[in-house]
Amino acid sequence: MRTASRIPPETPWERARMEHIVHADIAAFGAGRSEMANAMIEQSGIRIHPERARGRSAGINPSGRYEPIARVVFDDGWNSLEELPPFKTEVQVEKPRTIITRNESPDISFDRSVNPYRGCEHGCVYCFARPSHAYMGLSAGLDFESKLFAKPDAARLLERELGKSGYQPRTIAIGTNTDPYQPVEKNYRIMREILEVLEARNHPVGIVTKSALVVRDIDILSRMAAKGLAKVALSITTLDRKLARTMEPRAATPSKRLEAMRQLHEAGIPVSVMVAPIIPGLNDAEIERILESAQAQGAAEAGYVILRLPLEVAPIFKDWLLRHYPDRYRHVMSLIRSMRDGKDYDSEWSKRMKGSGPYAWQIGRRFELAAKRLGLNSGKRPLRTDLFTGGDRENEQLMLI
Repeated sequence: MRTASRIPPETPWERARMEHIVHADIAAFGAGRSEMANAMIEQSGIRIHPERARGRSAGINPSGRYEPIARVVFDDGWNSLEELPPFKTEVQVEKPRTIITRNESPDISFDRSVNPYRGCEHGCVYCFARPSHAYMGLSAGLDFESKLFAKPDAARLLERELGKSGYQPRTIAIGTNTDPYQPVEKNYRIMREILEVLEARNHPVGIVTKSALVVRDIDILSRMAAKGLAKVALSITTLDRKLARTMEPRAATPSKRLEAMRQLHEAGIPVSVMVAPIIPGLNDAEIERILESAQAQGAAEAGYVILRLPLEVAPIFKDWLLRHYPDRYRHVMSLIRSMRDGKDYDSEWSKRMKGSGPYAWQIGRRFELAAKRLGLNSGKRPLRTDLFTGGDRENEQLMLI
């Protein structure tokens, strides 16, 4: 029987083997030897049993990088303990003191964002936000998909921050880290409350999502869009339902995202498509088809991002690729490294989104030519900030007395 155990990182037993197998290049085993690599990972205790991870994309749940101990699974020899239960979605309430996050990254088009949730049940295996779960003492693997944090005070905090004297409005981006319309939003409705605050203040917002749940808020978004205050981007990684089901197991199907795009467009809401991430050797052949499908449903703008594998994302993605597409492992990882100066990831601002090298250049040119042919990105219009009604309302009332 297998059970969970925690061991200190200095113990050479499973810790050393875990670090070697997960972070090493599995391609070194050579062509036709994926079975051996799989067997070694299984034996190490890193991989979670498929029944426990059913409906999830990550197959491992390594301890957070800041934890003093590591977690592995092993057979204690007694065969008397019950199997560990499946990973179920758990939501905790988070009480932040502020809700607007600022950034000064030169390769990002926005300087502020709001995240209603921490962690994401969509469970996209490639999600670059996974490492952020380490700050909560949790794993970037299955914990990221199943142990979520909701911020029910988000709208109240946003109202307070927008009302501060001296606040200068600029577009707030939502969905840049975790999806604001992930399944738990159906019950918590935090995103809708945020939109209600933004509408009342005439504050511009840009949304990125993989969920068809966004159409629930068409009433608010259409009114804001009529004033030039809202736009929505649907992220479509693939049109292949099988690939989407394994790579983005709890996100809306590609067809539902396209249908949501059509409904938003018909409601007068500016819609764009994000082909992200582009994974060479896996979904890069679909670039033109995705753009054509999105344009047919009303998308007027488009963007793309090359796969990013920071920190814990690399071993999680590698394990997923080995489980589902072992025959493509060497080819995919070779192409990824050709765009990252021979590494799994390069965090340099000028390279992290688009990559570098001949293959990255080819992807960029294909995207640009297809977008131009379809008339995408021909007339980008910024959202308005001149309608914002800000200021400290409490002080305004006192001045009237």
